[in-house]
Amino acid sequence: MSNVDEVPDAPSKKSGLLKKTIPWAITLACFAFLYTRIAGPAAAQELSVLAFLSSVFSSVNWWAWLALMIPYSLFFFLIDALIVWRVINWFNAHVAYRDILPVRASTYILSILNEQVGKGAMALYLYRREGVPGWKLGSSMLFIMVCELLYLCGWANIGHALQWESLPQIFGALPWVGMGIVSLFAVSFLYFKGKILPHIRLRDRDILYAFREARIGQYALILILRSPALLAAVFVYAEALTLFGIEYSYLQMLGILPVIFFGASIPGPFRAVAVSMWVILFPDYPAEMSAFGLVQHNFFILFNALIGLIFMRRAQREIFD
Repeated sequence: MSNVDEVPDAPSKKSGLLKKTIPWAITLACFAFLYTRIAGPAAAQELSVLAFLSSVFSSVNWWAWLALMIPYSLFFFLIDALIVWRVINWFNAHVAYRDILPVRASTYILSILNEQVGKGAMALYLYRREGVPGWKLGSSMLFIMVCELLYLCGWANIGHALQWESLPQIFGALPWVGMGIVSLFAVSFLYFKGKILPHIRLRDRDILYAFREARIGQYALILILRSPALLAAVFVYAEALTLFGIEYSYLQMLGILPVIFFGASIPGPFRAVAVSMWVILFPDYPAEMSAFGLVQHNFFILFNALIGLIFMRRAQREIFD
């Protein structure tokens, strides 16, 4: 009997190990790619890769960079909490915006290691405070993720339409990708409203509750509320890039930044995929773009975690008292 009991656990353990291994494998592959791109220019100057990168870091005005990044990180936190507050109040429970702030900030700490753990802390908070079941919050988080995809796709295509002639050729696929995503969204929206495929009952699952309830105006509102964060990022990233010695216009940054943010959402330590994308887009500046991508995305994560530490005591009271 003991052998029979152990059998179902084997696939689960393998699946868990695979989930932990894949992000690290992606990260190692990205850093190997970055090394190969930096090694050549470094050797040409008779420097090691680390020494070459150090020369880039030493040339940056870090006080000016912090003056850009700290206000932007705070602004993003307020917008991010606003999105979570709005969606929770639609689909889960009536909670004040000021009560969402400490819990949302604290999840940034947990999300450094595992995004799902951060969501679990928020689920525990809502369960203890309002009796909201975990699946219901999970449905809201899925709704936010879909809105994130739609908003990044929308702004990427706006940026492409404004600056298509100055963007890399591969970005010419964005309109086709955009049409595909919008078409899939339209079909899904009609399906969840019961307008098409009425005999397929997948829509009735608890985890898809938010999609059954959501109206088209709610999707649009989330896109509108999220957009100021992206527009602020366009300004901040373009200005920060000049501190690394590279000029890039706001409109050009609008064309590429949504795509890079999508890469940043791919699981893996150090946001290695997003860092690699900067080097791919700016092949003439491998060291500068490696340094830029590394500090931009990882400072953002760590500063958000610092915001979480500030709110940690109140968050603990909210969750455990």
